[in-house]
Amino acid sequence: MGIQAIKITQQISIPKNPETSLENVDLSFADVREYERTKHVHRLHPYLGKFIPQLVEVFLKHYFKKGDSILDPFLGSGTTLIEANVLGMHSAGVEISNFNCLIADIKTREHDISLVEKEIEDILFKTKEYSNWLVQGQKQNTLLQKSFKKYKTDSEYLNKWLSDRALQEILFYNGQIKNYQNQDILKIILSRATRSARLIPHYDLARPSKPVREKYYCIKHRRTCEPINEAMKFINRYSWDTIRRIKEFKNIKTDAHIKIIQGDSREIDFNKIRGYKGGKFDGIFTSPPYVGLIDYHDQHRYAYELFGFGDNGFKEIGPASKGRSREAKEEYKKDIIAVFQNMNRFLKPRAKIFVVVNDRDNLYPQVASACGYEIEKVFHRPVLMRTERDNTRFSESIYFFIKQ
Repeated sequence: MGIQAIKITQQISIPKNPETSLENVDLSFADVREYERTKHVHRLHPYLGKFIPQLVEVFLKHYFKKGDSILDPFLGSGTTLIEANVLGMHSAGVEISNFNCLIADIKTREHDISLVEKEIEDILFKTKEYSNWLVQGQKQNTLLQKSFKKYKTDSEYLNKWLSDRALQEILFYNGQIKNYQNQDILKIILSRATRSARLIPHYDLARPSKPVREKYYCIKHRRTCEPINEAMKFINRYSWDTIRRIKEFKNIKTDAHIKIIQGDSREIDFNKIRGYKGGKFDGIFTSPPYVGLIDYHDQHRYAYELFGFGDNGFKEIGPASKGRSREAKEEYKKDIIAVFQNMNRFLKPRAKIFVVVNDRDNLYPQVASACGYEIEKVFHRPVLMRTERDNTRFSESIYFFIKQ
């Protein structure tokens, strides 16, 4: 029987028959337009490896109800927590990366929108003044000229991957952040702008191998392009985009509580977390790292260099740096089992667990057995509309486990 695609406007429409509903949903979401895939705060900052929000929405709607509590032990950039909140479900997420926690926190936090707008506009004005001073030979008369200067950084990464002008604009903005209340939002804007302003081809934002300092043929634009020379245009663009996205999410955000925990899911104890409201979770919806695919800390190296976040990359599960050897896969499986065995302490009996993963090594049936899970069903979906320039065929499995 063919799969029927559902055209999506605001939210996914789930057929009412509980036995067949997801059989009639096109889990590739091929008909979902780009702006819907990246709706409101989901595109507040790029994040390699996050799953499409419509996938989370479909499963949460079908298998859980308003008021349930959802756990994500691999928080990432917060997709599960955001979608759970919109549906009126409480949620908590655990994440090893300090920067990932910042992204998720800014997406889900309550904001004073008027103050956010005022501060973003103010620092943007000052940075434009500074950029004009740089471009016009540092001779332009401005009200702020007396405070203008050239900046230096000891970061080899930033000096290597940014043009002089872009680096100066970024360092100026970063130096101004301390003067504002919404410092975390400003960091997200600057981090996103820094990512785009690097000396990389326009078509290779996700995994650049080396800086580009000469003209090159651009596959994205189908013409010869020049290396990026400024950060100002990105700071300007993402400033207004951030305001718009935060406003959009504020209009649909519910009172369901959200808890973001920076820590290691293999050992976290919710009973010792300040601010955690207690109670066990009705289920899990998560996407663990895929063995040997991504170095999650390294993809945001620019942010770690700019803001001095603690780097927990050595604690990552299944990073690309360890490859896909037999030993790497065994270590990965051991770590994943440790996560879910630890999470079991905080799950209700018969909790529903959904794990989105590319399991080409068939490791997750072994994980299920070790963790005391029944495999209720396995859904499969092709992954389309990928952000990377990669023609490799790619698919995911959504394992549906029941805690015994």
